Amino acid sequence: MALKTSNEYFARLKNMKPNVYASGKQIRRDDPMLEKPINVLRLTFDLAQDPAYKDLLITKSHLTGEPINRFASLNFSIEDLYKQQEMKRTLCHKVGGCIQRCMATDTLNAIGVVTKEIDDAKGTKYHDHFLEFLRYYQANDLVGSTSQTDAKGDRKARPHQQKDPDLYLRVVKKDKKGIVVRGAKNHITMGPYVDEHLVIPTRALTEKESDWAVSFAIPADTEGIKLISRITSARPRINLQAPYNDYGVAESFLVFDDVFVPWERVFMCGEWEFAGSMALTFAGFHRHSYCGCKPALTDIIMGATALVAEYNGVGNAPHIQDELTELMIIGELVYASGIAAAARAEKTSSGIFRPKFLYSNTGRYLAGINVYHEYEILVSIAGGLPSTLPPEEDWLNPETRPYLEKYIRRNPEVSPEKLHRLYRFISDFTCSASCGWAQHAGIHGGGSPVMEKIGIRSTYDLESKKEVAKYLAGIKD
Repeated sequence: MALKTSNEYFARLKNMKPNVYASGKQIRRDDPMLEKPINVLRLTFDLAQDPAYKDLLITKSHLTGEPINRFASLNFSIEDLYKQQEMKRTLCHKVGGCIQRCMATDTLNAIGVVTKEIDDAKGTKYHDHFLEFLRYYQANDLVGSTSQTDAKGDRKARPHQQKDPDLYLRVVKKDKKGIVVRGAKNHITMGPYVDEHLVIPTRALTEKESDWAVSFAIPADTEGIKLISRITSARPRINLQAPYNDYGVAESFLVFDDVFVPWERVFMCGEWEFAGSMALTFAGFHRHSYCGCKPALTDIIMGATALVAEYNGVGNAPHIQDELTELMIIGELVYASGIAAAARAEKTSSGIFRPKFLYSNTGRYLAGINVYHEYEILVSIAGGLPSTLPPEEDWLNPETRPYLEKYIRRNPEVSPEKLHRLYRFISDFTCSASCGWAQHAGIHGGGSPVMEKIGIRSTYDLESKKEVAKYLAGIKD
């Protein structure tokens, strides 16, 4: 059975070699520090077992015809792209933010597209390697990381110009059995709790940089791999339990200290001409994913804004209604960009449908530049209490609780406990370590706004717009 349970997933993690470092020590993957981040991934398995989510989370493998988790699937139709977007918006509502597992889905699709392009041009067998790996990945319902962003070193220098050549991941040795790689990847979401690392180039390369043109999949506890991780989770609760506080995230420096990769797991090695294509194809898929997950974040901000205004008795105030309408427009325009990207998707030689790059970038850009503005709306309407609300211990203390109940009241129809719960959620959501992570991820995840601008310009047909202007002006060349 290709569909696994969350307990089976967690059992795999517990059996892996301990190569994760966090808070100054080496830890196993069942360490309590990782419990909340792992809960996010558990949900992707649990909901696949829930009949209410079957249509959203389960699809068929194009390799075997068996049911698989949609997070392990390739997009072989426009409908698949629609479903991916809907799934991400729905599941992000469940965890209050990033569902994380979509990154590997986008990477698998990018590798599937570009390995076929390399094989078509060069007569290589990378696509066969990929399909064999994918069969294994789907059969075991695996979880992968997207390991793309290199350390990069001096931003003005290309990979081959760096004083330390390891600042971009590179191949240092090849033989009949495989390759050896050295370097690091940074900002690796879910690194400590994945089965496999899916490695792809971070940028376009030149002929001098063929050693840096490498893509492969490797088990996450392979000898020579080390993960140096930052773990972030919502504040723990004592009595006022809430779903948002059950989840978290981990990011890692992923170090490859002369790691051996067998040829059957290599998807690019030296084909520098395709490094940029691999990087941008992933970016296109992942920015399409953002057109699902970022509207979910807007939904959460919008809902909290409307609820706190209602609880304060000012829900119908014109300026608040205006701000809520602005949030509606942002969220649905971003989502609509994803729909457009899917509707205009291109079928590649691999059979995988690649979302329209222009619209994926447009949606992601709109989401990125509005992140802080959306938080600003919520914070402005919620007021200062989320940052000054006394700790939960004072709510539970019988000596202080009566005062907190009495003086938190606003709308007389709303109980003090509801207000306490809402303000604690807004506090966790807007002024905490989790919030800081979410805001930075909202700007930089999948590419900063400047990268979306570059992506939009790179494919935009500006000349045709000039021709329209010439026609209307009566200019003839």
